[in-house]
Amino acid sequence: MRTHRQSLCIVLVCILVFSLAASARTARKRRSTGAPAFDKAYLQTIWNGWERLDPSKQAQFYAKGTHTFFDVAPLKYTSWSEYQAGVTEELADYKSAKFTVNNDAEIHPCGPEYAWAAATVKQDAVMKSGRHDLVTFRWTAVFQHQGGKWLMVHEHVSTPQP
Repeated sequence: MRTHRQSLCIVLVCILVFSLAASARTARKRRSTGAPAFDKAYLQTIWNGWERLDPSKQAQFYAKGTHTFFDVAPLKYTSWSEYQAGVTEELADYKSAKFTVNNDAEIHPCGPEYAWAAATVKQDAVMKSGRHDLVTFRWTAVFQHQGGKWLMVHEHVSTPQP
């Protein structure tokens, strides 16, 4: 009887260990292939911030350090500080701007630490000269999870050539 109980306990412990291992594998797989921690609303929040025409307010969305950011003009920046300085000059000609992330936005997780997003974004802006500037541009961004936040480590903004 005692041997039977010991055997039963050993079997139950083995089942428990295998169940926990399978559960851990499933959780790891879900974290690496599941939905990212942000959504289209987060992407729109980033573009809502650009409507203030003040790049210093956007620093919260960009990783610090050496990273590549491509913009419509002048072309390429190799850090957030360089990007902020260049975009400040570009935005000086604008009076107001409205940006809308279109319904084609896609977010692709790449494990628990990275995700990339792509969308077209509608710009409706007014220049200080009074000229109305309507354009739809392409936007692709790579995000890294740092310090509990999803920060851009690469961004590419471009407009189709006529």
